[in-house]
Amino acid sequence: MSAARIPPVQCLLTFETLARLRSVTLASEELCVTPSAVSHRVRQLEQTLGTKLFGRSDFSLTVEGIEYLAHVREGLAILQKFPTSAAAPGKRKLRLAVTPTFARSILIPRLRQFTEAYPEIDLTLQVSIPLLDVVAEDADLLVRFGAGRYSDLEYVCLAKDEVAPLASPAYVREHGPFETPADLERASLLRSPLEPWRTWFAANGLDWPEPIDGSQFNDIGLMCDAAAAGMGVALVRLKLGAPWLDTGALVRLGSSEAMRRSVPSPHAHYLCWRTGAMDRWEVGAFADWLKKAIG
Repeated sequence: MSAARIPPVQCLLTFETLARLRSVTLASEELCVTPSAVSHRVRQLEQTLGTKLFGRSDFSLTVEGIEYLAHVREGLAILQKFPTSAAAPGKRKLRLAVTPTFARSILIPRLRQFTEAYPEIDLTLQVSIPLLDVVAEDADLLVRFGAGRYSDLEYVCLAKDEVAPLASPAYVREHGPFETPADLERASLLRSPLEPWRTWFAANGLDWPEPIDGSQFNDIGLMCDAAAAGMGVALVRLKLGAPWLDTGALVRLGSSEAMRRSVPSPHAHYLCWRTGAMDRWEVGAFADWLKKAIG
């Protein structure tokens, strides 16, 4: 068998999708590629086979196209039968690496929507902490927090956020009031390399250096738990801090405009993947759902 006569899998997937949907636009949306990529893949497949598969502009199939579609669907069905899928035949496997607090605050509360909408996809969640070099190397999709410069990956911005100082009601009663930014001079500032205080200091006209004393955390969720336990004031991204704010475990400081104003974080959450991963239907489906779910 000549390898030159075996069409690329992405071309076969595109052919099956276009034959089923009969729309370049709909096919491009399902496959998470551009309409021009759909057209290019179909042309590439036809050139490889040496025959026309679509006969008219409404994407009706030629006689050869109808016959070949049956073979393609049979072949794709066989390829989907992984050796480890005996317990869940036909299920698509998707591995997602996600940072702990993003999973806890943003993903998990919404995840049931995805599992109900896509029961044919088995999702595996893996913890990823790039700051500590805890990275899931075999993940299909990764959620990262940073400046959005990942030379080895393709990516899209999921969510930007704003930061504000938060503390427990008991801590505010005991050490407050905190009505101006300068009032934080008497507070214990909790620290995290993931969210340095200098962003908030500069936005509020304080020339204070980054704190070097006090408790430090490499996870925002742990820092929120510590602040809720009364250990001090934490600078927290408001979307990540929502569970603590919603229950009243943490509160915004003071009532003045300066203390209530949030400051844009210099970083954001990004969904990342390796080149070619979006050719898989389940990867594109989850990426599209997550972008819409977060809004």
